[in-house]
Amino acid sequence: MCYVGKPDLPWLDLNYICIYLPIHAFSLIYAVHVKDINIHAEDIKMIKLVITKLRNVFLPQNFTKRGELEAVRCDTKSEILKRGCPVSMIIDPDSTLHKIRDKPLSVGKTPVQIQPQEIRLELRPGQPYTFDFTFKRADGYPVDLYYLMDLSYSMNDDLKNVKNLGIGLLNSLKRITGYARIGFGSFVDKTLLPFTDTNEEKLQKPCPREETECEPAFGYKHVLSLTDDGKNFEEMVSQQRISGNLDTPEGSLDAIMQAVTCVNKIGWGNSTRLLVLATDAGFHMAGDGKLAGILEPNQEACQLDDKNMYIKSNLWDYPSVGQIARKLEEQNIQPIFAVTETVADVYRELSKLIPKSEVGVLSNDSSNVVNLIVEAYNKLSSNIIVTHDNLPEDIAVTYKDCGGQKEHSDKGTCNNVNIGKEVTFSVTVKALKCIDEKTFNIGPLGFNEKLTVRVKTRCECECDNELNDKHKHCNKQGSVVCGTCSCNSGFLGQRCECSLGQKDEAALKAQCRKDNSTECEGRGDCECGVCKCHLTEAGNSYYGPHCECDDEHCEKYQNKLCGGNGDCKCGECKCKDGFEGAACHCKKSKDGCITTSGSECHGRGKCMCNQCICERGYKGPKCGSCPSCSLPCQKFGIHLAHHEMKNCFPHFPDIYRLLLEVEVMLHNCGLVPAFLTCVAAIKF
Repeated sequence: MCYVGKPDLPWLDLNYICIYLPIHAFSLIYAVHVKDINIHAEDIKMIKLVITKLRNVFLPQNFTKRGELEAVRCDTKSEILKRGCPVSMIIDPDSTLHKIRDKPLSVGKTPVQIQPQEIRLELRPGQPYTFDFTFKRADGYPVDLYYLMDLSYSMNDDLKNVKNLGIGLLNSLKRITGYARIGFGSFVDKTLLPFTDTNEEKLQKPCPREETECEPAFGYKHVLSLTDDGKNFEEMVSQQRISGNLDTPEGSLDAIMQAVTCVNKIGWGNSTRLLVLATDAGFHMAGDGKLAGILEPNQEACQLDDKNMYIKSNLWDYPSVGQIARKLEEQNIQPIFAVTETVADVYRELSKLIPKSEVGVLSNDSSNVVNLIVEAYNKLSSNIIVTHDNLPEDIAVTYKDCGGQKEHSDKGTCNNVNIGKEVTFSVTVKALKCIDEKTFNIGPLGFNEKLTVRVKTRCECECDNELNDKHKHCNKQGSVVCGTCSCNSGFLGQRCECSLGQKDEAALKAQCRKDNSTECEGRGDCECGVCKCHLTEAGNSYYGPHCECDDEHCEKYQNKLCGGNGDCKCGECKCKDGFEGAACHCKKSKDGCITTSGSECHGRGKCMCNQCICERGYKGPKCGSCPSCSLPCQKFGIHLAHHEMKNCFPHFPDIYRLLLEVEVMLHNCGLVPAFLTCVAAIKF
C-alpha cells in the first residue's frame, strides 16, 4: 500500500540542500537570464532532479488523483511502483513470529522436551512462514500403562500368567524410566444375541459346564486405576474370573473407547501413556451392532456406573476405527496390541490406521508379555511423529522430517531417536485467507507437551502516522491515516473539504443519486452533494450531474468506436456529415430506397442507411408488397380508409391519385358499395 509520508533521503546532504543548492541554482538562473551564457545540460538535469526530490520531501504529493478511489493505494508492489509510489512509502509487511514462552530444553522432575512452548504468528494470507520446532526425549520421563485384557474363555491360561504379572512388569518399566504406574481393565462383548447367549443361565455362567469359576457375561469393566503398587495390581487381577461369549470377534473397540475417554477413572497422568490390549481374537466395529438391533452410534463418551461397568454396552454401537484413532491421538495414548499369532495380521492392518501403535505376538500362555511390552515401548518412544490438533479452517500446516530431507507432509517423522538426542522439525504454516486470531497445538504423538500456536493475519493497514486533527492535506479538518483523511465531526470528503452545516450526510448523499439509484452511478464520489467523477479505464473522466456519461462506451463497427465516422458523446454516437446509424456505420443516401415512381419506400417505410425500413405488414426491398393485407376491391363497405386505398396501388398502377379524389366523393354519398370504388376509378 502507498501512503502520504516523508521518505528518508540519506543521499542528500543537509549542507547541500540548504546552502549549496540555492546558490548553485541562483547562479545558473543568473547566467542564463542576465549574462545569456550557455550552461551544460547535465547541470540543469541535476538541479531538476534534486528539486523534484525536495518537493517530495517538503511538499509531499497525494498518491491518489482527484476522483480516484482510495482502493488504488492497495495493489501488488510492482503495480504501485509503476504508478509512481516511492519505495519508502510502500507498506508491505512480512509474516512474523514472536516467541511467548521459550524455555530451554531440560531434564529433571518436570522436564522440558519441546522448544519453543508458545508462539504468536502474524501471517500475510497466502504467504507461508517456516520455523523450527525442537524435541529432546528426556531421560526418566514417567510412564502410565493400562493393561486391557480379553476375558473370553479362550484366554483362560493367559489370565493365570497375568495374575502374577504386576511386580515383574513394574520393575521392567522402572528400569527404562524413573517412574511407572500400571492399571487393569477387562472386556468380553455385548450381552445380546448374536454376540452372547441370552439364556438367563448362560448369561450368569457363559463358560463350559466343567468350569467352576466363571464371571457373568459383561461388556467392559474397569478393575484397577493406575498405581505404582505392583502387589495391589496382582491382588486385584487375581480376583478376576474368566467369562465367555458366542461369536469369535470381541468387543475390543468398546473397551478401548472407555479406557481412553474415562480419563479420571483410569487416572491418566502427565506421562507417556500406554494401553496394552491383550487378546486372541478379532474385533467388532461400527455397524456390527445392527445385528443386535442397536442403531445409535457410539458417542465417544465415558459411561461407567458406580461399579465401573460400561452401562451403554447394549445401547450404543461399537465405535469405528476412525473414532478410536482420533480419541487415542487426542489423549496422547499409544496402543500396544499384544495378540496371538492367529490374529496378528488383523492387528497389523489395524496398526496402519492408528499412528504411534505397535503389534506384538503373544505366546500361547502370555508368558512373554513383559518382554513384548518393553520392546514395543522402546519402538514407540524412539519413533517421533509430530502433528497438530484443533487446526482452524483456512490454516494449512506441513512438516519436513528431522534433517529436512523429505518433502512437506501433514506429519513430521523421525526414527531411532535415543534418550537425550535433540531433533529439529521444520514446520510451515500458511493462512489461506484473512481470519480472526485462532489457536492450535503442535507436538509429538504420545507426549503431553505441546507447542501452542496463536495465529492472526495481517490484513489491515499498519500505518503509524501521528494523529493530527488539523492536517493540511485534510483542509485542517481531519487527520491523515494510512494516506487518507479521517475527517473531524461535521466534515466529509476526500480531503474533508465539505462542511455539513445544517444538512445531514444522508441529505447530501441523496443529491448524488439519480432516481434513487446508486450514488453517482457508482462512478464517482459524492462530495458536498455534488458528484466528483472518477476516471475511466482509459484515463478520461466520467461526467454529467451524476457521472452518468462517458465517451468510451458507444456502439462499434469493424471494431471502431462509432465506426470511425463519428464521436462518442455520453454513450451515443454523434455522426459526422454524410454518415448515419447507431454506429455511424453507413453513408447517408436514399438511392436504394427510391421507387420507379419516385416515391421513398412506396410511402410505407423510412430510408435508413440506404435501405428501406418497412412499416408493419409490408415487405420487399422497397416495401412494395403486403402479403397479409386485403385489397379494398375484394371488400364491401360504405367507408374506405386511406391505408386500404393504398393497397389498390400495386394492382392498378398510376391510379392512386385518382383513388384519393374518388375517396372524397364516396365519403359524401356514403351508400355506394365499396367495390364500385375501383370500378369508378378505372372509368374515371
